[in-house]
Order: sequence, then structure tokens, then C-alpha cells
Amino acid sequence: MKFNNVLDNCHVYEAGKPIELVVREYGINSDDIIKLASNENPYGCSKKVTKKVQESAQNMFMYPDDSMYELKESLASKFEVQSNNIVIGAGSDQILNFCVKSKCNENSKILMSKTTFALYEIYANQVGAKVIKTEDDEHNLEQFLDLYKKESPDVVFLCLPNNPLGECLDKSDVYNFLNKIDSETLVVVDGAYQEYASYKNIKKEIKPHDLISKYPNCIYLGTFSKAYSLGGMRTGYGIAKKEIIEVMHKLRPPFNITNLSLTAAIEALKDEEFVQESIKKNFEQMKEYENYAKEKGISYIDSFTNFITFKFDDKYTSSKIALELLKKGIIVRNLSAYKLNAIRITIGTKEQNKIVLKVLDEIIEKY
Repeated sequence: MKFNNVLDNCHVYEAGKPIELVVREYGINSDDIIKLASNENPYGCSKKVTKKVQESAQNMFMYPDDSMYELKESLASKFEVQSNNIVIGAGSDQILNFCVKSKCNENSKILMSKTTFALYEIYANQVGAKVIKTEDDEHNLEQFLDLYKKESPDVVFLCLPNNPLGECLDKSDVYNFLNKIDSETLVVVDGAYQEYASYKNIKKEIKPHDLISKYPNCIYLGTFSKAYSLGGMRTGYGIAKKEIIEVMHKLRPPFNITNLSLTAAIEALKDEEFVQESIKKNFEQMKEYENYAKEKGISYIDSFTNFITFKFDDKYTSSKIALELLKKGIIVRNLSAYKLNAIRITIGTKEQNKIVLKVLDEIIEKY
């Protein structure tokens, strides 16, 4: 059977290894497994959200409100935009897909950083678009601008902060770059970790209202999967000028998120105290990893997210270290697929991090 030939060059997104698979492969009790590979909030979600979702479970037989009125109004109030500036997706990654499909085909070009969120390239490949990458792993706006002038891409992806590395550009540098971009180019500002970046350094904060007011060719993406701890509910959003959002809705399937997802997201927005406390604990615990890396002479990227990336020299091999951690029931992200000798570790709870660093130390001592 023949399929669309653009799919010949497509790769499947590699999600973080699930706990259930580690249980089957290594015979480790699920309660003893520490999963720090998918950048989930280790503190669970707000108790208020859990309570509300449980109360709403009786309505699972009904289709959700496809207008998503209450969630859009809540987001509009939070970000000082209008509800018609918002599109809701099954995770912000669904909206990434809308962005690519709205602008691109086999004759299109998409510009991104060399090492960034893998779905950008996957979605580009699905429509046959040409992928253009910078030479540097981290976001280098000089390289972005040079390639932009040379290639005239239809879409530019900026991951701020960047996943899987953790670095983040200053807002002023981003705006200087956007000043030089043609109004016909769609610029996607992926703010999945913006809550963390703005907490750590206000210079990194990109406010959706400010962004789309200054740059009508931009769309800002946010998610409930990280700071709000609703990864399992698959809810994200895009904020842009009404004209862009209207196009996104032509691509959005009906009822693309569930009743319970809507309920959880609406309630999560009401408990900002939980979010801020989670972020505070995140950066307090990140210090433990930074101190460990300094003590052991391991390079790391200054992170503005809820994870940290350790970059190894020739003395250590990321694949070996990740595997040895896995055998001990600790799941981290090996970045060898990005051609990096590095691992990405989600910042866990104090108890989890203590175990991880102890086991990591034991592994490193064997080298």
C-alpha cells in the first residue's frame, strides 16, 4: 500500500519512557521508580483541581462545550486579551501542528534552532517542508537572522525557554529580532516553560498581550502540562491576533479536549498559589543539581525551566549513565538522539533528588 511520500522522512516522536515499561523490563516495584524524564510537575496538581474533576466526572457521557467559553474567558482575563485571540488545543503541541499546516506545504521552509523541541521538525516533515537549523545548539539570534535573510522561511520557531536544553533569551533580544521579520512570516513563540523563566528572571518574561500587540505575525503558545501539572489532561492554548486564530479554528477538530480537561484547566487557573509554590520549590531544588555539577566538574546549562541539562565530556557517556540510572529505577532523558553527550533531568521533589544524586554519584565513581 502506498502512502503520502512526505511521510518517508518522518520520525515518530520519542516520548519519555513510562513507569509501566520500566516495571516490565527491570522488575522494579513501581513505587520505587523515580520518573524525571518528561518534565512533569513532581508535586502533582492542585488539590482544588483534583476535587473539582472528581465532582465533574459524572458528566463524562456528555460532549464538552466546544466553544470552551469559560476557559477562554479565564485565559483572556489572565493575559489581558480577548477570547477571540485564543485557540485551545490538546496540548500546545496540537497548536504547533496547526501553525505548520496553516502556512506550509512541500515548497515551504521552517527555521528553528539546531537543538530544540523535536515536534517542530516532525510536523515540518509531515507536510514536506524544508527544515532549516542554526549551527549552535542553543538559540543564537544572529544565526537565526542570517538564515532568515538567506532562506526566507514561512515559519520561525522560538522555544523560550528552550526544551530540551533549558536556556532562554531575554525579551529585549527577542523583540529586536522580531523587528527585522517580515509580517508574512509566522513566528511561533513556544512559551511552555514561561512561568518558570519569568519567575527566575523578569527579563525573560514575554507577555502574550504585549507580544501580539507589537507583532501581529506572532502566536504565543502556552500549556497546562508543566507548571500547572496537568500533563495527563492534554490542554494547551495559542494566543494571537484574531485573524490568525480564525485560521487555527479551521484546523481544530471539534471537541478536541475533554470535559474533564476543561474543568481541570479552568480550576487550575484559580489556584495561582499552588503554581508559584511549585515553581519556588523547583528552583530551590535545582540548586542541588547545580552544586553537584560544580563539585564533580560536570558542565550544565543555566536553566529557566523545571529541568536541568548535564553535558558530559569524553570521560562520561550519556547513554551509559542514563541506562545505569534506569536499572536503578531512575528515568531521565538521554540526549544522544540530538547528537549530544548529555542528559536532561526533570527537577523532582527534595526526596527524589537526594536519591537521584546519590545513585548518580555511585555511577560516576565507577568510571
